[in-house]
Order: sequence, then structure tokens, then C-alpha cells
Amino acid sequence: MDHKTLATIGLVIGIFLEALEGTVVATAMPAIVKDLGSPHLYALPFSIYLLTQTVSCPLWGRISDLLSRKRLYLTGIVLFLIGSGLSGAAHNMPWLIAMRIVQGLGAGCVLTLTFTLIGDMYALRQRAKVQGYISGIWGIAGLLGPLAGGLIVDHVSWRWVFYLNLPFGLVAWALCGLFLKERTTAPKTFHLDYPGTGLLIVGAGLLVWGLDQKIIWMILAGLLAIGLALPFEWRHPAPLLPIQSLRHVIARNSLLNNLLAGAAYFGAVAYIPLFVQTVAGARATTAGIVLTPMVVGWTVASIIGGRLLGWTGLGAINKTGFLLLSLGFAGFIGLIHTGLHALAVAGFVAGFGMGFGMLTTLLLVQDNAPKNELGAATAAAMYARTIGGALGVSLLSLVIIPTDKTSVPQLIREFQQGFTISFLLALAAWGVSVLKIRVPSRKSSGPAPHPLPATDHQLLPANSSQPNG
Repeated sequence: MDHKTLATIGLVIGIFLEALEGTVVATAMPAIVKDLGSPHLYALPFSIYLLTQTVSCPLWGRISDLLSRKRLYLTGIVLFLIGSGLSGAAHNMPWLIAMRIVQGLGAGCVLTLTFTLIGDMYALRQRAKVQGYISGIWGIAGLLGPLAGGLIVDHVSWRWVFYLNLPFGLVAWALCGLFLKERTTAPKTFHLDYPGTGLLIVGAGLLVWGLDQKIIWMILAGLLAIGLALPFEWRHPAPLLPIQSLRHVIARNSLLNNLLAGAAYFGAVAYIPLFVQTVAGARATTAGIVLTPMVVGWTVASIIGGRLLGWTGLGAINKTGFLLLSLGFAGFIGLIHTGLHALAVAGFVAGFGMGFGMLTTLLLVQDNAPKNELGAATAAAMYARTIGGALGVSLLSLVIIPTDKTSVPQLIREFQQGFTISFLLALAAWGVSVLKIRVPSRKSSGPAPHPLPATDHQLLPANSSQPNG
């Protein structure tokens, strides 16, 4: 195997560990609390990891545009492994929470820079296939995580949920350290918008946590901090946000698509287990009948989408994805009385559409990003989806309000209203994707690495046969 293939294997191992960690710890938490105590902190080791990962993504992305991406990625792996090892060695809950913060910082780096490095290493057609496979790996990790966590806890110890990251993480670190060749040169000087960056990170943290916990003042404070950051960002030569990319309608609409689709999909996913238990009267494990097809659909579509790019353009796959996502949620609304297996089919359609949509929006953002903003643009795409997910959960919570006194017919109406919100969000994402027809002039912001034809992307970029950089 050549160096590029070996480096890609290292990146795949890293992203698999990062994705697995997001679900495997949730399964181990009852055993962790039983051993370490502090049951009132039950949710924090899981939620603080996700929050730290989410908030740090834009920072890692922008810094990777200013420093060596390879060295930064290797640093992220080290942080992840240090956090993993010390989490496994924890003897009290505060220590575990602190180490999960370290692990989350490393995970944010691994997540963002994996897709950024793939964008550097491969031309568009090859990149679509590789990122499709990586998205497939992500889906497999999501399926295996709960099962792996349960097996490890039952047959070994919850500590090995963290310790098992070490040997595989070291393999990923070694492969990338030895075989990853950077195709871009870091600027000689390092300039970062410190005031804007600080305000954006604080604002993002408050916004995500406030949406998750439904704390109004925290949501407002987060929006205010983000608003105060924007004047700094617009004026600074190296802002945290991908300002140059946001001037292009295709990249801007793609980020909006991620926000809307993330709200639609993850909002519904958060409430499907509740629907299964309260309306269908089934056990929590039965929620997998509906949730698993959604994950499988996403995984399959990600792999197929990368292959389809050789026959059709990004625009066609993008529109098809969001249309299928809309149809999937329309199925949830119309089939809510017909049983879980019918909903599983609708879930597969929604997941398949999400797979197409997320793969193509990332490619569109990267393909319209100037080379000096590739990391920031990649991070922004992922961050928009995460913020959308938090927003979607909050929106559905406004109409789905289960209580002991709520009748089943009333619950069904509430869930129909919730799924209608997801349908409308997905339909809005499809509408935005349809609007991505005309490519504006790039004179104001410099050339992008892959100029796109003004034909709704039915053709590949003229220089897509050449590797990035």
C-alpha cells in the first residue's frame, strides 16, 4: 500500500474511535456511577464530552488553516488518548468529568481535521468516495457503540471502555505520523482573532448548553456573545468563522442546509424512544426497530453517494437527499397509527436522505472554500449540524409534553406535531438546496480551490482531476 492509503487508514481508525466514544460511554454510565458514586452527576461525563467536542471544532478548524494540520492532528490524538487513559483511571466523578473535557478537546480536533485532511489529500471524485466510507464507519460505530459498551462492562470493567482506545489510538497516531504528507504550507505568521474567537466559543458553549437544558437566559446570552463577536470577525484577516466562504451562496446555503437538516433529523431521533415507550407501549430496547434503520440508511447512502458522483453531480444528489429526508418525515406523520415496522421503513428513507444530504453539503462547502479557509469551513459545516440538532430537540419539546395525565390520543397528536416540525425543517432544507443554482462572482473574495460551473453542479469542477493543493 502507498503512503496515502496508510495515512487514510490511520485517519479512519481515529474517526472510528472518536465516533465510538460518543455512544459507548452512555452504556457504561450506570456501572461508572455505581463504582464512583455521585449519581447527581450522571449525565455530565457524557454531555460535557459532547459539548467540549462541539465547541472546540471551529477553533481546531481555524488553527489548522494557520498551523501544520498534521502536527495539530497528532496533538489531537495525544489529547484524546491522555483523556482516555486518565478517564479509565478515575477514582471519583469530578476527576472523570475533568478528563472527559480533555478527551472531548482531542475528539473535536480528530473529527474536524480528519475531514479537512481528506479534503487536502484527495480530488473531488476520490474525496467523495473516501468521505462516504468514513461516514459509513461513523454509522457502524454508532451501531456498535452501545453493544460494545455493554459487553465490556459485563465481561471486563467499565474502565476498559476508555483503556481500549489506547492501542488503537497509538496505531492511528503512528500511521499518520509516518505516512501523512501535508499538501499545504502553513502561513509564516500566526494571527487569530482572539476577541472574536473568545466571544464565539463562549457564545457557542452557552447556546448549545442552553438549548440542551432549555435555559432561556443562557440561550440569549449565547446569541448576544455571538452577535458581539461578528464585528471582530468581519474585520480580522484570520477570523474563526470562514468569512470568505460565507460570501458564496453555495457554501452559505450548504451551511444552512446542515442547520435545518440537523434540526429535523436529530430532533426526531431524540423523541423516537419516547414515542416507542409511551405510545406504542414497548420497551426502550424496541426503539432500535425504528432508530437502527435510520442509522443504516445514513450509512448506506454515504457509501453509495460517493460512488454516484461518477455518474451525476453534487447538486442532483444533494436535492435527492433532502427530498428523501422530507418524504421520510412525511411517512412518520402519515404512518404513525400503522405500527413500528412501517415507521422503520420511513426511518430508513429519512436516514438515507440524511446520508446523501450530509455527504454532499460537506463536499460543497469544501469545494467552495478558499484554501486558507478549508479547515474553518469544514468545522463550520459540522458545527452547523450540531447546533441544528440542539435547536431541533428544543423545538420538538415545545409540542411534545408527556405527563402522567396525558392520554394516548393526545400523545399521538403531539408526536404528529413534532414530526411535522421535522418535516417542515427538512422541506426547507430541500428548498434551500433547489436554490443553489447560480454561482456568484468570486471577484470579491479570491479564487476557491475548485471553481464550480454555473450549471447546478451537474458537471464536476474542471480541475477536479487534480489533487487538492
